[in-house]
Amino acid sequence: MCTLEKLGNLFILTITGEDQHRLNPARIDAIRSALDRVRADPGSHSSSALITTAQGKFFSNGFDLDWAHSSPDRFGLMSSKLRALIIELLCFPMPTIAAVTGHASAAGLVLVLAHDYLLMRKDRGFLYMSETDIGLKIPSSAMALIKSKIGDPMTRRDVILKAAKITGKEAVERKIVHGGYDSAEETLKGAISLGQELAKRGWDGQVYSQNRMSLFKDVLDEYDLKNTNRVLSKI
Repeated sequence: MCTLEKLGNLFILTITGEDQHRLNPARIDAIRSALDRVRADPGSHSSSALITTAQGKFFSNGFDLDWAHSSPDRFGLMSSKLRALIIELLCFPMPTIAAVTGHASAAGLVLVLAHDYLLMRKDRGFLYMSETDIGLKIPSSAMALIKSKIGDPMTRRDVILKAAKITGKEAVERKIVHGGYDSAEETLKGAISLGQELAKRGWDGQVYSQNRMSLFKDVLDEYDLKNTNRVLSKI
């Protein structure tokens, strides 16, 4: 479901497979397990950066709704696990970069926005909050994250209320992402270059995490402070 590779001081987490990379408990657990391995690395708390990317056409097409709809309790479990993953990324002890090489929709877009830096290919793929189209309410926690990461009110309106599909080129123009590239390979290369640049700064991971947490305190409060503290106990 995902792989973890170390490239110098960088950690590259790749969501694997040629499917839509739907987020169900098994896939979320696999991602969190990879993050645990990053934190366990002796050199991970200074001069490091995390890159998250994906194989194939999709970065992630959101929640695994087919799996969730088979039982009333499953959607709650899936949502709880995603909240814990988002908190973990917002508290992670190093800079984080999402290299978006395919579609990122709904919960998949929320996962992308939980990273510090967003890079995206311009020739294929889009960012899409599909909830308005499919008749689902966006949770207040996800809404807080979207508000914190998408600054322009008209862009937020289009993303949330219009359910606009934002291409990589548009995402650069609207300042949702920090850079656009002509292919998946170039996007990953750009992420590696940025990661190396950030890792060279030699920042203390704990200090970096604390400063990010202060910056996104309102978001973390929406994601449940008790859950935040449980995640922090692992860091």
